[in-house]
Amino acid sequence: MSNALYLDCHAGIAGDMLLSALVDLGADPISIERELKQLPIDDFALHFNKKVKQSIHAMTLKIDFHEHHHHRKASDIFKLIDDSQLPERVKQRSKAIFNTIAHAEAKIHGMTIEDVHFHEVGAMDSIIDIIGGCIALEQLSIDTLYCSPIPTGNGKINIAHGIYPIPAPATAEILKNIPLAAFNVQSELTTPTGAAFAKSLVTQFGPFPAATMQEIGYGAGNKDFDFPNVLRVIQFQDNQQVSHDQVQVIECQIDDMTPEMLGHFMDTTLKAGALDVYFTPITMKKNRPAIQLTVLCKINDKQTIENLVLTHTSSLGVRSYTVNRHILKRAFRDIETPYGQIKVKFALKNGTILKMKPEFDDIKAISEHKTIPLHQVYNTVMNTINNQYHIGESLK
Repeated sequence: MSNALYLDCHAGIAGDMLLSALVDLGADPISIERELKQLPIDDFALHFNKKVKQSIHAMTLKIDFHEHHHHRKASDIFKLIDDSQLPERVKQRSKAIFNTIAHAEAKIHGMTIEDVHFHEVGAMDSIIDIIGGCIALEQLSIDTLYCSPIPTGNGKINIAHGIYPIPAPATAEILKNIPLAAFNVQSELTTPTGAAFAKSLVTQFGPFPAATMQEIGYGAGNKDFDFPNVLRVIQFQDNQQVSHDQVQVIECQIDDMTPEMLGHFMDTTLKAGALDVYFTPITMKKNRPAIQLTVLCKINDKQTIENLVLTHTSSLGVRSYTVNRHILKRAFRDIETPYGQIKVKFALKNGTILKMKPEFDDIKAISEHKTIPLHQVYNTVMNTINNQYHIGESLK
């Protein structure tokens, strides 16, 4: 079984509401703040406190900044995350969320991802909400996220570019292809940051699945209504060890790009949220050696990835089709080894271990830091894993 989290967004979702709810659920606020303070960002302090919202005791978050904070370009934020010592899954999740927001901003303002300057969504509080939220998810060992349909609210909102209808442009762009809930409230219930969390990390939208609730946390919004303005998060064990879903396959043939250009495109596309990118040698008409480019992505990311292919490769067109996918559930554990803690990924079937392997980035970092051959580190770590876990047994 894997640890799962259900986001009950009856009053919408915002980044601070989610981070507060995760702390209420059991994430350690002191540890979250300590990890965030290791990043090269403006000085701040986090204050988590309980507040009553229509008789519901929920956690709130107030952020104190000790100096003026400035807006950042999307590329600066990606570099900040890549250069950090954050756990690998925290990096991946954080970048996926920022990437979702950056693509929405780029489309709205007619610019490239590299040129996007974050405004509300890129201010320091949102950087803290997003990375802090991903740190909290990692502390709670959350492997899978589910979510209810999301209400946006109605009316108008004053943003950096003027007065706009709710949902704000970035929020509306992010929420495309996500089920929305009807809730006639004259206020913004869902922010771009909250929408991006759901768009980037949630694997399934709908009612709470058939499972046993284990822990519940409440995160409060900063507005008061005649209903509880809270986000409820529910932790449970996900018994569905094999998942069926659909992904988009995007393809084209290329015979006039250098290996360096293709490699750059792969990096760019993976950072944009592609699930996988690979090149297959082929022979085209007139006996020209070429490659077939194949990109796998979430169905919601189809348009984004197609635009990347048309913009960053020499191809004049793409083919795209939807395929069914049958995947094993994944779970992660930090294992103590002779070299320190290593993150190990387990593939589970019917609650038992089918496959297991250490995270390669951890192995590589140890090899480089201790100047030990990579294969030696790998073999030692695998021996340690095999002494503690066995194929066919339940994951501890």
